[in-house]
Amino acid sequence: MAQFMDIHHGMKGITADQLSEAHQADLAIEEEEGVHFQHAWADPESGTVYCLSEAPSAEAVQRIHERAGHKADEIHPIPLSA
Repeated sequence: MAQFMDIHHGMKGITADQLSEAHQADLAIEEEEGVHFQHAWADPESGTVYCLSEAPSAEAVQRIHERAGHKADEIHPIPLSA
């Protein structure tokens, strides 16, 4: 399965609790699209959130994020990692 890094903008001031809630919302429904969200990071000052996932496609990642209420602004495939 492919890996993806997606980016959300406009979340300035996000708290650890809010990040955890958003991540849990994704995890609750991820199986429906064959997605597995591995980790999420946030920079409250810039309002940027990053999510790492394994998924069959970028579209599957976006569908989960949209249904969870936080559409990704960017989704990038990760073709190589070390």
